[in-house]
Amino acid sequence: MITYENLWKIMKEKGISQYALIKTYNISPAQITRLKRNESVSTHTLEMFCKILDCDIGDIAKYIPND
Repeated sequence: MITYENLWKIMKEKGISQYALIKTYNISPAQITRLKRNESVSTHTLEMFCKILDCDIGDIAKYIPND
C-alpha cells in the first residue's frame, strides 16, 4: 500500500493549505480526497505535488507492504 501521510506534514510545514491547492494550483478536490484516502493517483498528480512543495516523491509517498 502507498500512504501519503507525509504529504500533509510537508504541506503544513510549508504553509500550503488544501484550499490553496485548489484555488492557487488548480488541484482537483477529487485528487485531494484520493490522497487523503491513500487511493491510487497518477504520476502526473504526484509530480505536480512535488513541484508545488519543492520536494522528492519519497518525501510525500511511502510504501508499506501488505501483510
